[in-house]
Amino acid sequence: MNTIDVTVARIYLTEQQTHLPKLLRKLQEVEQVRGVTVLRGIAGFGPKGRLHAAGLVDLSLDLPLVIEFFDEPTKVARVLADLAPEIPPGHLLTWSAQMAV
Repeated sequence: MNTIDVTVARIYLTEQQTHLPKLLRKLQEVEQVRGVTVLRGIAGFGPKGRLHAAGLVDLSLDLPLVIEFFDEPTKVARVLADLAPEIPPGHLLTWSAQMAV
């Protein structure tokens, strides 16, 4: 099996911290990364300990979002440098991986 090196980036936000459609368009149309997945959590908390959770009676939600994407390491570094003003400190993880081709 042949592989290539990629970097995976995972950004942790809440629904109120991001303009998701704009961010997805940027990752797809402008940056053209290989793949993006958005996960919507049912509950979570960050360093301040504020719980974000879904309930049956919630009218406006502020649930956790995980935006994950991957591409070649140099491209991910460039994309993250461009997105840096939109990502709060401590809300970004990256790691190296291999993609089967």
